[in-house]
Amino acid sequence: MRLLFLGDMVGRTGRTAVWEKLPGLISDFRLDFVIVNGENAAGGFGITQDIFKTTLEAGADVVTTGNHVWDQREALEFAPREERFLRPANFPPGTPGRGTGVYVARNGARVMVSNIMGRVFMHPELDDPFQAAEREIAACPLGEQVDAMVFDFHAEATSEKMCFAHFVDGRASVVVGTHTHHPTADHQILNGGTAFMSDAGMCGDYDSSLGMDKEEPLNRFLYKVPKGRFEAAAGPATICGLGVEISDRTGLAEKVAPLRLGPRLEETVPSFWNGH
Repeated sequence: MRLLFLGDMVGRTGRTAVWEKLPGLISDFRLDFVIVNGENAAGGFGITQDIFKTTLEAGADVVTTGNHVWDQREALEFAPREERFLRPANFPPGTPGRGTGVYVARNGARVMVSNIMGRVFMHPELDDPFQAAEREIAACPLGEQVDAMVFDFHAEATSEKMCFAHFVDGRASVVVGTHTHHPTADHQILNGGTAFMSDAGMCGDYDSSLGMDKEEPLNRFLYKVPKGRFEAAAGPATICGLGVEISDRTGLAEKVAPLRLGPRLEETVPSFWNGH
C-alpha cells in the first residue's frame, strides 16, 4: 500500500498548494491513502468546515489536527459529525469529535488513523499519549482488525516523538510527527518495522517564521512587545510530507522517504514511486 502524509497546511497559500498538487500526486504515483494535517489551514489558526471539505475533495482521506484544532469555533460544531476529521485522541472524554478512525483505502485495505498530542512544552496538557496509543492499539490490532495503522503524533519535543515511535514500534505501520513545521532528515524504519519521521514539515511559505509572516515574530524576539497579530505568510508554498510503502502481508513499513515540492527547499519525491 502506498501512503502519503502531508504536514500542517498553513494559511491560504499552504492549503491552496495542497489542493492544486494533491490530485496529480494521487494519479501520478497511484497513491492508496492520503492523510493531511489541517490544524493551521485557516489563516494559520485552526480549520473551517469549508477548508476541511475542500481538502477531502482534493483527495485527502483523513484530516488530522493538533493543539489549534478549536481555534475556529465552528470546528466544535462539525467535528462530531465528520468521521474523516480527527482531533487528538487524548483529549478528555466528552470532547467533541473523535481521535481515531478506521477507513478503507483505494486498494481496499483497512487503515486506522489516530491523532495523538504530546505533552512536553504543549498546551493544553492532555491525557497520557502513551496510554492513549495503547488503548487504540488494543481496540484495533494491526494484522487483525486493520491492515495498516498510522499515528499523527502532534508534539514539540523530538525526544517525546522518538520515544512514542519506539513505544509502538512493530505494532503500527507509521508514526509521523507534526507541529514544528520544519521537515526533519531522520526518516527511517525502526527495528520492529514502523516507519518514523520526527516532523513532516508544513505545507506553507518557508520564507516565513513557521509559516507566519516573519515581521511580527521578529519584532517580538527583538523588543518583547507585540505590535500586531500573527498573520500567515502569503508567498509561494512548499508542500512537505512523508511517503511510505506498507506491506500488504504484515502491515509494516517496507520503504520510507520524504516528499517536498515547491520553492525554497530542495525538491524530492520518494524514489521508489518513480516508475510507479
